[in-house]
Amino acid sequence: MKQQPVFQVDAFTDQPFGGNPAAVCPMAEFPEDALMQSIALENNLAETAFIVPVGDQDAHYHLRWFTPAIEVQLCGHATLASGLVVFNHLEPEADKVVFETVSGTMKVTKLSDGRLCLDFPNLKPTPFDAPAGLAEAMGEAPSYVLDANTGDDDLLIVYDNAQVIETLTPDPAKMAALSPYGFIVTAPGQGDIDFVSRCFFPNKGIPEDPVTGSAHCAAGPYWAERLGKASLRARQVSARGGDLWLEVSEARVKISGFAVEVMQGTLFLP
Repeated sequence: MKQQPVFQVDAFTDQPFGGNPAAVCPMAEFPEDALMQSIALENNLAETAFIVPVGDQDAHYHLRWFTPAIEVQLCGHATLASGLVVFNHLEPEADKVVFETVSGTMKVTKLSDGRLCLDFPNLKPTPFDAPAGLAEAMGEAPSYVLDANTGDDDLLIVYDNAQVIETLTPDPAKMAALSPYGFIVTAPGQGDIDFVSRCFFPNKGIPEDPVTGSAHCAAGPYWAERLGKASLRARQVSARGGDLWLEVSEARVKISGFAVEVMQGTLFLP
């Protein structure tokens, strides 16, 4: 029986038990997809990340992300978590790690204040015809709907104020009936928070994702254009909650946040 290290990290928070938990499995090589999917189901977190070194290059890894149900094309919080595991355990002398993914090259860099910074693609959302039944599924009619362009059939759903997002009570069955869509809901923030969001991905086996870095690859460019500013503060107002700092450029979105390691363990694999 093979022993496999596994780490659990709370991402986009500076406090344990906040933000979004992700599991990270550093491996010498990727096993069969079915085994990775089984590990993700066993962990039963929104995401389990698997990282494998790229040859003998320092701080350079292949990265794949699995929910309990499927492999996904892009994930922010599990990338942030993977960066922390590299910095804490695998290559503590590094201040930047490069991840090769199905969605391209992603980087995680240490910042001087303790945050980690993701370098992700700008997924500027585009106009989209709202699917029939969306207002009923969300429980509130949105102002308008955009294609989030994440590669996972996610919609960016815009509302008028933050309170709507905080009190939104979508119908899980009606959301699931709108498969294959995932739902990123967003609205203007208040005070020093430029915008808020929540994310629901029944199509990926995630009823509500606590903090979703990849969603901000679409929401960030949308709010940067609407507010006329490239530097943004965002908050995902789920029950666990999370804070993100964004720098939006034409091609990339830099997403910064804190991360806290909360658990280490060993998987016993066949």
